[in-house]
Amino acid sequence: MSESALTQDHKDRVRAQFGRTAQDYVTSIRHRTGRDLERLVELAEPTATDDALDVATGGGHTALAIAPHVRSMVASDLTPEMLAAAEAFISGENGLTNVTFKLAEAEHLPFDDASFDIVSCRIAPHHFDDVQAFCREVARVLRPGGRFVLMDSVVPDDEELAAFINEVEWRRDTTHVRSYSVSEWTNYIEATGLVVDVVEPVHRRYEYASWTARSRMTDEDKQALDELILTAADKIHEAFAFTIDEGAIESFDDSKILLRARKPAA
Repeated sequence: MSESALTQDHKDRVRAQFGRTAQDYVTSIRHRTGRDLERLVELAEPTATDDALDVATGGGHTALAIAPHVRSMVASDLTPEMLAAAEAFISGENGLTNVTFKLAEAEHLPFDDASFDIVSCRIAPHHFDDVQAFCREVARVLRPGGRFVLMDSVVPDDEELAAFINEVEWRRDTTHVRSYSVSEWTNYIEATGLVVDVVEPVHRRYEYASWTARSRMTDEDKQALDELILTAADKIHEAFAFTIDEGAIESFDDSKILLRARKPAA
């Protein structure tokens, strides 16, 4: 299968997965609340004259948080059902009138160069098939002086630990491509000419049963994932702080970052 065919297959699986779980992400407490979302808005430094873009908006929570502080917001997503759910949530339930909605691939944003003062993306890039292309597109659509604010899962520099948690994420949701280390993110972003000026750690603890249920795993796949974790080395259990009680996995730690990068002023 060609690379383009593989890419299309992945995007089709993303649309299918998130199309059937769209409303779950709108109502997810993890996605719609939290100090990390407030901090992301702070890092974006929104002003009343800014035009903003939220990439892979999902349930629309980041777009909703930034939109009241800017002139205009575009909420974009790959999945039509997700975008429709976000529109109902933002424009319908919350009544915002300065938000428009656009189907878009993160790696091929359908916007002119230098269109936005702010680009945001929260808890999504681990699903992208080419994050370096995504970073290049962010740099392209930002205006000089613009800000890129990102939040996503990150992995340790230790290759064994990184491979393990990426395997766990993929088994839980096969639209997961890869989580990256902090150094990888910094390198990818700064290769586009943007300058990373803030990197902050965010630690979350996931309740395992609800985390696996949200992706609607089959019983067979859930059992296979349980076995992978239960038989992992002590080093891995310690690194991700898995809690296990009488053979049942209860919770684990997830590491994320908040990152801001700026496009140098012309």
